[in-house]
Amino acid sequence: MIARTLLVKAAELLEKYPIVAITGPRQSGKTTLAQQLRPDYKYINLELEENRAFAAADPHGFLQSNRDGVILDEAQFVPSLFPYLKHYTDQRGHAGEYILTGSQQFLLLENITQSLAGRVGMLQLLPFSMPELASAVLLPTSPEELIFMGSYPRLYDKGIAPTDFYPNYVRTYVERDVRQVLNVGDLRLFRQFLSACAGRVGQRVNFLELGNVLGIDSKTVKSWMGILEASFIIFLLPPYHRNFDKRIIKSPKLYFYDTGLACSLLNINQASQLESHFAKGALFENLIVAELLKARLHIGQSPAFYFFLDNNQREIDLISEQNGGLRAIEIKAGKTIASDFTRNLLAFQKTAAAENPQLYLIFGGEEGQKRSDLSILPWHEAGAVVAD
Repeated sequence: MIARTLLVKAAELLEKYPIVAITGPRQSGKTTLAQQLRPDYKYINLELEENRAFAAADPHGFLQSNRDGVILDEAQFVPSLFPYLKHYTDQRGHAGEYILTGSQQFLLLENITQSLAGRVGMLQLLPFSMPELASAVLLPTSPEELIFMGSYPRLYDKGIAPTDFYPNYVRTYVERDVRQVLNVGDLRLFRQFLSACAGRVGQRVNFLELGNVLGIDSKTVKSWMGILEASFIIFLLPPYHRNFDKRIIKSPKLYFYDTGLACSLLNINQASQLESHFAKGALFENLIVAELLKARLHIGQSPAFYFFLDNNQREIDLISEQNGGLRAIEIKAGKTIASDFTRNLLAFQKTAAAENPQLYLIFGGEEGQKRSDLSILPWHEAGAVVAD
């Protein structure tokens, strides 16, 4: 059993709130985490018809018979239960009475916002981080292997090959979730949309262009992309809001929560293909950005992440606002540090001089360096840049 970093924060919140909610992708380990957190709690899966029917038909009876330590898995399937959760937890006044999990972010958060605001400690669990894998001596020895393998727990727990896991993951979870939230009649076209998103990892989103490629309108593209966000398949990185050179950029950049899924959608069937693949640099960037996201979310912190692009098309891959300052992070897949790796960072340092940004370079090599003007970290230590 690999210890999850989020366990510490979850235990802390369980002492303070009547309800703790854990969201995240399907198969990211939410149920396992909840049961690790409180193995003595009663477990109820609301995806099962008999449990869902009881909770929906008789919420009073359901919550009166299931109290004082209950894990409600996939709680978004019974939205009518949430007002009653508010009533009974307010009435009983016990900390840590319920743990909710959910894999459809929008549906769960909508119900929490409407009925349980202020009563829930919210957490997000993503697939394994590099430190979590390293702690169990399971971290792949190269970034290419990790990009291809991805980080879903079942890959490591059951020894399932990525070429078996991800196609089934798409069929079993992604397409089902999409049909539950949105009436997508043409799943073939939706699969093409998924693959098109994978081919645009690390790029700014152009809804019109993507729609033209697939023969659908931009409104449909936005709707489908919203579903992928809500189901923890992709996330969008916004441009930095403080435009030092007055240039307004509105389009976000697209990333997958898991690079193994992106590789599968790109028909990458082994790690060695990445050496000459057109998307190698973009997938390495995705790997690191997702790792930085895990480093913040798994300690219970909300990341304030952006990218930056100036008038000369000089881009900073990630800007992190934390602890009252800025951290500018450049990401390069190369295994040997080249002089041009730091060019954009040093230019940004001048542009944002008043902010005194800390500069970081994360690259595909094995040994880091500490220079007077910036810190250089190897790929497997990426999370340390933002984990405080």
